[in-house]
Amino acid sequence: MREFVRPIAVALSVVCLAGSMAILSSGVALAQSQMAPAQGATQEAPPLKQIPLTDKQIQGVLAAGKEMDAVMSKLPEDAQPDAKTEAQLEAIAKKHGFASFDDYNNVTDNIGLVISGFDSATKKYVGNEAVIKTQIAQVQADKAMSAKDKKDALADLNEALKNPPPAVQNKGNIDLVAKYYDQLAASMGGGDQQ
Repeated sequence: MREFVRPIAVALSVVCLAGSMAILSSGVALAQSQMAPAQGATQEAPPLKQIPLTDKQIQGVLAAGKEMDAVMSKLPEDAQPDAKTEAQLEAIAKKHGFASFDDYNNVTDNIGLVISGFDSATKKYVGNEAVIKTQIAQVQADKAMSAKDKKDALADLNEALKNPPPAVQNKGNIDLVAKYYDQLAASMGGGDQQ
C-alpha cells in the first residue's frame, strides 16, 4: 500500500506546489485566505501570475532546489520564515539568477502549474483533470489500500478535481517543462515518480 500512496502524495504535493510556495512567500494573510475556502469562507488566494518560462529559469530552479530545501526543511510545518530565514532564501534565489525570492517562487509556481498536468507514467502533458481522474481510478481499484486511506485519498483527489488550477496560458511552457521533466519531477517530488 505504501508504494501506491507515496506516488499519489507526491502528485498531490506537486499539484499543490503553487499554493504552498505562495503561502511561504506572501505571509500569514495569504495562508489564512487559502485556508478559508476549506472552512466555508469565500476569500480566494490571489491568482498565479503566469509567465513564459525560459531554460535559464528552469535551470536556476533546479540548481537552487537543494539549497532551498535545506533551508525550508528547518521550518516547522505551516510556520512563516523569520527575517533570517527570509534573508537566506532571498540570497539563494539571487545566487541562482532570480531577482528575488518572490521571482523564484513565481517561476516555481509556473513550473508546478504545468508539471501537475503531466502523466508521470508517459511523461506527457495530459492536463490536470486527466491526471486527477487517473489517480482516482487507481485509488478506487487498489485492493491493498485500507478503507480509511482510500476514503481520505479519494476525498483529497475529488477536492483537487473540484478546484483545478488555472489553464496554462503560455503553451510554450509545456514543451519546456517536458524537456526538463525528469529533473523537475525528481526535484519537486523527491524522486519517487511512478
